Amino acid sequence: MGEPDPLVLLSKQDLKLGRLIKSIGNYSIQIHDNLFESLLKSIVYQQLASSAANAIYSRFLLYYGETLPSPHQIISTPDAVLRFTIGLSFKKIEYIKNLAAKIVSGELNIHYLPCLQDEEIITELVKVKGIGRWTAEMFLIFCLKREDVLPLGDLGVKKAIQKLYNLSELPTDEFMLEASSKWKPYRSIATWYLWKSISKFDSIG
Repeated sequence: MGEPDPLVLLSKQDLKLGRLIKSIGNYSIQIHDNLFESLLKSIVYQQLASSAANAIYSRFLLYYGETLPSPHQIISTPDAVLRFTIGLSFKKIEYIKNLAAKIVSGELNIHYLPCLQDEEIITELVKVKGIGRWTAEMFLIFCLKREDVLPLGDLGVKKAIQKLYNLSELPTDEFMLEASSKWKPYRSIATWYLWKSISKFDSIG
């Protein structure tokens, strides 16, 4: 027998989530398969509106001839260029150079990451300045296609769970873990629906 259909399993295990899935339709998780660029962009885009982040990243690529620079190229680029030509903050310059330096030194072997378990990957990534647990979890979902990730610290997920279960306040981590136990091994897919529910629907019965 093949693998069970994720949506059938999620809908069967959690009727409230099942109604949400039916309302939204099929899921589509867009995967970014370049490991280095995924981490690089996650740092560049932090705490910026998408339009501003897109503009900065476009200038970033333009500076390197419309191609993704290597870690060596990033390290050798003067901070003044990254700050005043491209528009990165000095803090983000520190972060992307720290990422590049760890890759060059071999301290972070990004091509080995897919061989590791989820928590092992998070442990490795949070050693990089500017990459916290949430960013590492997004990397797991949107780059490595890991299907069973629940970002406990994501405010959108918290709000969606609050609405889904008609809670008077945001759920605790304990509640989220208990509720999401029914979604295993597809908590990433459930998370996608929770995000969509916040952006598209006012209420779910």
